[in-house]
Amino acid sequence: MTANPDFIYQPPMSPYLDIIFQDNDIVVLNKCSGLLSVPGRLPEHQDCLQNRVQSVLPTATIVHRLDMATSGLIIMALNKAAHVAISRQFEQRQTKKNYIARVFGHVQEQQGSVDLPLICDWPNRPKQKVDHENGKPSLTHFQVLAYDELSSGDDSTLIELTPVTGRSHQLRVHMLAIGHPILGDRLYAHEQALTVSSRLQLHARNLSLSHPVTGELLTFVALCPFD
Repeated sequence: MTANPDFIYQPPMSPYLDIIFQDNDIVVLNKCSGLLSVPGRLPEHQDCLQNRVQSVLPTATIVHRLDMATSGLIIMALNKAAHVAISRQFEQRQTKKNYIARVFGHVQEQQGSVDLPLICDWPNRPKQKVDHENGKPSLTHFQVLAYDELSSGDDSTLIELTPVTGRSHQLRVHMLAIGHPILGDRLYAHEQALTVSSRLQLHARNLSLSHPVTGELLTFVALCPFD
């Protein structure tokens, strides 16, 4: 049994591909919310960012992923050497990423960290959960950017999230754990936070890493669509 039995995959078609940067070694894309990063098992889940990119750049390979519902920056390698070099940077936490999210409620602390271990909630997969005994270490830094009021009259907070680790659903579960689920989150938000947004309000805005061949420090930005 999965957490979303009624889910129907309807990937956005416009823009079909949003390429931010491309050279001989890498391509950087701004992924739409609602598009899978890689194909799923079912035939109807084959349309994804990886397959769309490979239709025009056949050698492109996925190095890291974003959740289907998350929008924002993804980098893909265009050759094996680039793939190895970028993968190593991710594994050694030499890349820098930050995200923008709009969460339910008024986050009191202007900045802070969430240090809670995570593990798959197996009976409810793909959901994850906090597990202090068996979970993997997971760390997220946050900084409040702005406060707003929703149409429902509830408070919301625009927040910058910087993951130190890269666990599945880490930002979504960490925000839920401190009592502020991300708006529009089909897996984790309560009804009030879910109904105010047609999409998950989580966006990978910034990505910094060293070019896999030249070593040059590269920083990419994809403007947040709900900021």
